[in-house]
Amino acid sequence: CPCRFPRLLPASTVRLDRRNISSIGKLRLLAEIHSLYLQQNKIEKIENLDSFPNLRFLCLAGNRIPRVENLRCLPHLSALDLSHNRIRELDTEELPRSLQILDLTGNECARQDGYRDLVVAALPQLLELDSQPVHGNAAEEKTGRGFSSSEEDEDEDEDLLPELGFPFTAEQDFFVDLQRELAGRSRRRRKETLQEHQERLAELWERRELL
Repeated sequence: CPCRFPRLLPASTVRLDRRNISSIGKLRLLAEIHSLYLQQNKIEKIENLDSFPNLRFLCLAGNRIPRVENLRCLPHLSALDLSHNRIRELDTEELPRSLQILDLTGNECARQDGYRDLVVAALPQLLELDSQPVHGNAAEEKTGRGFSSSEEDEDEDEDLLPELGFPFTAEQDFFVDLQRELAGRSRRRRKETLQEHQERLAELWERRELL
């Protein structure tokens, strides 16, 4: 099952889908990450996501998750895909109130009587549930349309983070590797900026000498 909502992808994205990952490890703060793909793995518990305080998009589709938990630490989360897991009973108190799009199709909880009314009542900003539009909520009255990111969000997402080029497996502490990769990219960006600045200064001095 491919992850949904492709049109919503913010710029700062990390893809760890289909990597045979069995758990979400703990790591240091990664505030620049806005989208995280973890679909089609073997994850059994939602945990340690407080390392991504600015996360807006989370895909955990096609895992082995039995319950919704540990998501209230994501105050900016707008889109959540938990489709095709093993969730039997849904505790709506565990869902961030910021959610505008939620997908729980393929879970037993989504087939229970009163499920849709329960979720819609718990999430006042919800615009879409299981690929079906939600009408009459606070978000729709405020925006008059579906999900859209603000200009401020777009400005924050200017630097595109490309897909990671190394493998992750259940045996690896993959989040440690991720942290190292991001730190390395940050160092390279600073080095490139400094080099460009020095080259421009040298060019200015050359022009001054010619004058």
